[in-house]
Amino acid sequence: MGEEQPKLPNRQNPFSEAFREFIPTEWAPYDSELPAALPASAWTAARRDALARTFPGERLVIPAGGLKVRSNDCDYIFRPHSAFAWLSGLGADREPDAVLVIEPVDVTDENPTGHADTLYFKPRAPRTDPEFYADARYGEMWVGQRESLAEMESMTALPCAPIADLPAALEKGADSVQMRVLRDADAAITTQIDELRAAATTATSTVDMDDELQVALSTMRLVKDDFEADQMREACRATAAGFEAVVADLPEAVRRGRGERWVEGIFGLHARHHGNGVGYDSIAAGGDHANTLHWIRNDGDLRDGDLLLLDAGVELDSLYTADVTRTLPVNGTFSPEQRKVYEAVLAAQAAGFAACKPGNKFSDVHAAAIAVVAQYLYDWGLLPVTPEEALSPEGGQQRRWMVHGTSHHLGIDVHDCAQARREDYGSAELKPGMVITVEPGIYLKATDLLVPKEMRGIGVRIEDDVLITEDGCEVLSAMVPSQPDEVEAWMAGIWKDTRG
Repeated sequence: MGEEQPKLPNRQNPFSEAFREFIPTEWAPYDSELPAALPASAWTAARRDALARTFPGERLVIPAGGLKVRSNDCDYIFRPHSAFAWLSGLGADREPDAVLVIEPVDVTDENPTGHADTLYFKPRAPRTDPEFYADARYGEMWVGQRESLAEMESMTALPCAPIADLPAALEKGADSVQMRVLRDADAAITTQIDELRAAATTATSTVDMDDELQVALSTMRLVKDDFEADQMREACRATAAGFEAVVADLPEAVRRGRGERWVEGIFGLHARHHGNGVGYDSIAAGGDHANTLHWIRNDGDLRDGDLLLLDAGVELDSLYTADVTRTLPVNGTFSPEQRKVYEAVLAAQAAGFAACKPGNKFSDVHAAAIAVVAQYLYDWGLLPVTPEEALSPEGGQQRRWMVHGTSHHLGIDVHDCAQARREDYGSAELKPGMVITVEPGIYLKATDLLVPKEMRGIGVRIEDDVLITEDGCEVLSAMVPSQPDEVEAWMAGIWKDTRG
């Protein structure tokens, strides 16, 4: 359930009996036409079936999570737990406090995975209920019209029940059925499950079993279905539109000062327009700020002659997000030193792309990219040892200038499937349907005295989103130029169009 807000007696005016009698009168009836099914609903049943097969005969409890207080009586915009969204099809800001229960039914030796799925949520209250006008979190006058049970069933293709029925549903058979809960999603639901399990005399559910559920849900999302792959393509297209908008407004960002914030805002505007918002806090790093890997303060100026490292992605209403980085010359032209570093990173990324194919390990992508980075660092006289020595287990000196990994899985989370076991993630083989990033970088801090003076303060990262295919990979974000000549021509073309 959502975090508790403070009571504010100084702001709460009592409702008179006359108002309570008047408020529910003379409203048009709710639309009788049921909403269309969510696009994801055609795929979620198969996902729930797969989960039930993983834990046959068990009750699986997947909460969406609750509202979180931002300050005082103001909540953050709600985002459901990713596993809940993946299994239910609900994205955007739906559905706080909801709980999906996968219940074993008609289980036999011949049918060990029989199950019935129910979505418990808070349906809209009738207009005669004080919730309609008095509840700032759920009331229709405050947050808009919520769905009825029938409407939610139509949207999700799931049987639905009021959230008030959930405690009894969880208590039923609690003494004999094994239960697992997604522990980190909703503290109140987790507490209830723990209490039921503690009181049970025959069930053997444990917290470790809950961890197994979380691992399984993460692992199952490693390979995307066709719907997910299409969502990732769309997220990249929306992100490309955001990058174009940023380029168009770069001169204004320079002129106004605090240009990093201007860039962040322009991209955020387009992310909100094209989707649910940004998939993560955008990194808009000008100059030496690019050498801070997670620079999200974004409070610096953008200056003529500097580079802008923009790491940003649009999250669609379905919650699938892109994750793209481009390093752009603020004035539209790379200096010789900037191009030198940029082309080294681009070469490393090309090596990473070449390793993106079925049968290779996830770790092979990083190994291929970092070998190129190490060679360039050696050729520039930065590495105190050979590339081979640096890349050995006893070395690692190259990490001074590229400390991070080259890839991560991507999907409904920006760092997707993070709870999967190492053997299923970093050391696992790439498979068709996986979506990963390829994002090498070289970061030459202004304070690094090992770096030639003319190269200090240059930070470059180039990141693209890649779908592993049967015979290689598809670069989903290829519509955003990355070759230096193409970047310069692209920027010049946008400015020509915007300036008339």
